[in-house]
Amino acid sequence: MEDAFVFITLTANATVRVATPLILCAMAGLFSERSGIIDISLEGKMLGGAFMAASVSYATDSAWLGLMAAIMFSMVLAMLHGFACITHNGNQVVSGVALNMLMSGLTVVMGIAWFSRGGQTPGVSPDGRFLPINLPFAEALSDVPIIGTFYSGFLSGHNALVYLAFLAVPATWWVVYRTRFGLRLRAVGENPHAVDTAGISVAWLRYRGLLICGGLTGVAGAYLSIAQNASFVREMSAGQGYIALAAMIFGKWRPVPAMLACLMFGLLDAIAIRLQGVVVPGIGEVPVQLIQALPYVLTVVLLAGFIGKSVAPKAIGVPYVKER
Repeated sequence: MEDAFVFITLTANATVRVATPLILCAMAGLFSERSGIIDISLEGKMLGGAFMAASVSYATDSAWLGLMAAIMFSMVLAMLHGFACITHNGNQVVSGVALNMLMSGLTVVMGIAWFSRGGQTPGVSPDGRFLPINLPFAEALSDVPIIGTFYSGFLSGHNALVYLAFLAVPATWWVVYRTRFGLRLRAVGENPHAVDTAGISVAWLRYRGLLICGGLTGVAGAYLSIAQNASFVREMSAGQGYIALAAMIFGKWRPVPAMLACLMFGLLDAIAIRLQGVVVPGIGEVPVQLIQALPYVLTVVLLAGFIGKSVAPKAIGVPYVKER
């Protein structure tokens, strides 16, 4: 029984690590889409943030400076998206896809120009990374059955950005549902004309939603390159921005259900990793290609068949033109 609990604990630990960037991106997308702006560009902003975090951390040997650079760069990308969609009433999906394509190529070009390593960055030193944090008494309790295993093997040993991601969920809930800004943000995503009639700037509210979105995706990108890994590699986001967007929709644009959806997708990914090399009786070894595709296939299946009725903000994707 204890061995089974250890296996469950290790799987849960891997689930949390995999789900961390998904949770950060899902909370980011929630701020953007609650304001009425479709944000397909979560993937691109996360990829750009990952590159800047690794580059600055390598140059400065400071993880916190790398994190700040990732946040600022992702916020600039968010403002570029806002400039196209809010100021010039552009198509939000096209703008988001364009940002994803831009970052997919630009990170490689900058990597080659700056480091001459084929689009990658050099390895980041330990001082330039967010290393695991051992909680108090974790080592002392590691030999205690069940409770000690859970505390030392699951709660302890994560880096600061993992804990930050899970703190972002109640913080997002509080901002969206318990503050004046959150009330106005939700209102502008439902009925921007009413917000404008009340004398509140629709454009400024949406820009602020995108700024928060950019900051959170920057943290997610930094997690990929200087916390989960020790360098940037091309396309390292690997579609996680799209999965986070799917998780947010699966959670019906609400923070806690979106987090649970991210954990579910993280669990699928963790299980897929553990299935590598497993021999199934009568079938043989599970193909690696099937394992890699499993999380994405199940994402589509779950969204297509089990999400139920999901009502998006009424004004999402619709450019607001101020009446004169």
